Amino acid sequence: MKYQTFDKTGQRISLLGMGTMRLPQSPDGDLDRQAAIALIRKAIDAGINYVDTAYMYHDGLSEVITGEALRDGYREKVLLADKMPIWLAKDAAGMAEIFETQFKRLDTDCIDMYLIHNLTQPVWQRVQKFGLLPFLEKQRALGRIKKIGFSFHDELPFFEKLIDAYPWDFCQIQLNYMDSEYQAGTAGLKYAVSRGVPVIIMEPLKGGKLTDKIPPAIDAVWAQSEVNRSPADWAFRWVAEQPGVLTILSGMSNASQLEENLKIFNSADFPLLTPEEKRRIEQVARLYNEMIPFSCTECKYCMPCPQKIEIPALIDLVNEWHIYDENPKVKVNFNWWFPKYKPSLCTGCKACEARCPQHLPISQIMSEGSMIFEGKPTAGDLK
Repeated sequence: MKYQTFDKTGQRISLLGMGTMRLPQSPDGDLDRQAAIALIRKAIDAGINYVDTAYMYHDGLSEVITGEALRDGYREKVLLADKMPIWLAKDAAGMAEIFETQFKRLDTDCIDMYLIHNLTQPVWQRVQKFGLLPFLEKQRALGRIKKIGFSFHDELPFFEKLIDAYPWDFCQIQLNYMDSEYQAGTAGLKYAVSRGVPVIIMEPLKGGKLTDKIPPAIDAVWAQSEVNRSPADWAFRWVAEQPGVLTILSGMSNASQLEENLKIFNSADFPLLTPEEKRRIEQVARLYNEMIPFSCTECKYCMPCPQKIEIPALIDLVNEWHIYDENPKVKVNFNWWFPKYKPSLCTGCKACEARCPQHLPISQIMSEGSMIFEGKPTAGDLK
């Protein structure tokens, strides 16, 4: 296993980290407790020493199972990461209650790497309103957490502002060769590193969409390479070659995925890419982007929607449905990010279309998204 040095502590951190958002499930969809525990322990036995979980993963069972997997001497072998979903708290007392629940679920007295989860501008307002950072500093002084960071899902200007707003120990961003200019992107990575903030990478395979159901045009490009690499190998190498990456999280769901990832990260030439291979990855990214049916720039001029639908996010998922060959994981993302205000609520008022600089047929996209992800027409279609 390859390791990086966490400069703030001198600790060696495995370049491949274990994410627990996509743990093994039984055929009926329930979390397979024994398989999940075995998978986490197998990863640690293979040299992975960074394990990441969160309050909501698997409806809270991820924390419980992670805690069970880290018994019998495994806790001492890893850096344990967990996250505060402050948007679920109604006030500071609720925030503290979530924090205590996490320790009970994990059955631990210390969390090494503690993140503010899903930092966006509205979430940052809650962080300040509830006094989360002073709270975490107190917990750090008590020895209950060691390092304070955040995971990010917003735009680059806010990311840069956030990096400068607090002396963070680390941060976590989404990055892959398709998302190099999305959210924080490579520009955010460089900015964080320039400010001395180590960066952990999530979604290096874009939730599996860069490795499952590869379109024939993309397969043809990979096949032209002199070196036979899997789609996961290409994607991991691209991320690992970016300067300043501390560790790369992979949400592995079974032993075969773990074994493939270990083989990739343990290869003698990892993560080296030749100039020709880098151009090949750029070619694949261009081809994927050419498959985008609706060129939304996420300017958000369409917002707010009278029905509170997150229009740019829904357009992004409809695009992904087409780009990644109707990958079922896109539907999983829909269920995750659209628990309440779904596209079927669209009344077809077209107020959004009047404001869209790209002149996108947004009501039509809402109809398509409603049929794809909900299997029913929108309210406007039923008129």
